[in-house]
Amino acid sequence: MPRFAANISMMFNELPFLDRFAAARAAGFEAVEFLFPYEFPAAEIAMRLKDNGLAQVLFNAPPGDWANGERGMACIPGRGQEFRDSIMKALDYAAALGCPRLHVMAGMSPAGVAPATMTGLYAINLAWAAERAIAQGVTCVIEPINQRDMPGYSLTGTANAVAVIEAVGPERLGLQFDLYHTQITEGDLVPRMKALLPYIAHMQVADTPGRHEPGTGEVNWPFVFKAIDDGGYRGWIGCEYRPAGDTVAGLGWFQPYKTGV
Repeated sequence: MPRFAANISMMFNELPFLDRFAAARAAGFEAVEFLFPYEFPAAEIAMRLKDNGLAQVLFNAPPGDWANGERGMACIPGRGQEFRDSIMKALDYAAALGCPRLHVMAGMSPAGVAPATMTGLYAINLAWAAERAIAQGVTCVIEPINQRDMPGYSLTGTANAVAVIEAVGPERLGLQFDLYHTQITEGDLVPRMKALLPYIAHMQVADTPGRHEPGTGEVNWPFVFKAIDDGGYRGWIGCEYRPAGDTVAGLGWFQPYKTGV
C-alpha cells in the first residue's frame, strides 16, 4: 500500500509550524517532509519528531535568497563556496533529524550563461554534494519543476533530470518524481512513472490544476496510486499540496491508505 508523508510546509497551515507535527500524527500520518527547517533549531524539530513518533523523510537544502527569487545555487557560476556551505548545513540537519533524503534545488537559469556551462556546473556541484551525503547515509535528489509555477527554473522535464542523474551516477543521485509538476509539463503519468522507477528515490503528489489535495482536479488518483503500488515503489509519497480548505476536512482521499493512529 502506498505510504504518504504530510508536507507540513503546505499542510496544516492552520497551526504554527512546530505544532504541525502533532497535527500530522493525529491525522494518521507516520512521516513528514517540509521545504526548509533552518528557521528552527534542529534539536527542536528532532524533539517534535520523536514526541510524535514521526519519520522525517525529506527536506530541501538551503536555496539561497528565497525572498528575492532564488531557488537554489547548484547551477549558478560564482556561488560554489556558498553552495558547499549550504550542503554541509543541510547534512547537519539531516543527521539530527535522521532524514535519509535531501532535495538539492538547481537554481534559476542565470542570464548570459551558456546552457552547456550551466549543466556542467550543475553536475559537478551535485557530484560534490552526493559524495558528502552518501558518506552520511543520505541520498541527494533533484526535481524537475514546471515553468508555470516557477518560470525560469533551470531543471524542467524528467528527461533532463535523468540525463543529469546519468552524468552524476544513478547510484549517487536520485529523482524526486513530483506527479503534479510532471502532469503539467508532460502528462502520461503512469507509463512515465513506470519507465522512471529505476531512478525514483522519492515521489510527491498534488492534483492539477489547482495544486490541491487528490480528488480536487483532473487526475484519477486511485488508479495512479494502485499503479505506483503495483509497480513496486515502496518509498514515501510526499503530500506537497495546498489544501483547498481546512487540512483535516480535505483528507477524505487519505482514509483508504491511512495506517497511523
